[in-house]
Amino acid sequence: MSDSTNPGTAAPSGTKDRILAVAADLVAKSPDGDVSTRAVCEAAGVGAPALYRHFGDKEGLLSAVVDHGWERYLAAKRERHPGTDPVQDLRDGWDGHTEFALRNPNLYRLMHSPAMRTPPAAALEAHRILTGDLRRAAEQGKLRLAPELAAQMIMSANVGVCLMLVSRPATFADETLSRRVRDAVHASVFTPDVTAPGARAAGSETSTVPAAATHLGALLRQDPGPAFTSAETALLTEWLDRLANTP
Repeated sequence: MSDSTNPGTAAPSGTKDRILAVAADLVAKSPDGDVSTRAVCEAAGVGAPALYRHFGDKEGLLSAVVDHGWERYLAAKRERHPGTDPVQDLRDGWDGHTEFALRNPNLYRLMHSPAMRTPPAAALEAHRILTGDLRRAAEQGKLRLAPELAAQMIMSANVGVCLMLVSRPATFADETLSRRVRDAVHASVFTPDVTAPGARAAGSETSTVPAAATHLGALLRQDPGPAFTSAETALLTEWLDRLANTP
């Protein structure tokens, strides 16, 4: 499954891996993204007991497909080398997220299905990578609010626009939509000097206190220094976060 546009092109060895590869391929090719265990068994050349032995039931099989999808999504992020400009890394990360969704629409919808109540470990890793890039931006004084809140805003907006693009392509047909949403959200979380031209957030020119608090909070976490006790540092960090997250 090395081809990101066709999850089932390469069949791994072993019965479990073969079933998983077939299921991922059928999900990708299905008109609605759904598959039956019978179809998976027939395509994999195994009996139902083998599928149930390895995956438990259909939900377990689809959960495995989702886990594999997240692993494929994360592969590029794990191999990348962070650049000197975290804001550009975040723009590229948004665009890469959207490209993955458009290449794998059925898989993407499954990965973000409300039925998947427990997020895979890889999904949490993706969120940590995003937050890490935002912390780098905060350390450079480029973030207007706390990295954790900024990560929630960016992730929810990126996933939301991608779900619309893959679920309602006829309605959401503007090829510039993802970039426009990206720039609008980034204008809300980054300082005006690094925001894309034409995408300034309302009032961003005067929002200096949250940006300064975010910057100082990031530096304090990076190097608390000996000036305060641990309790005082925790209290100061809490105050800075409160200022950073004040609209």
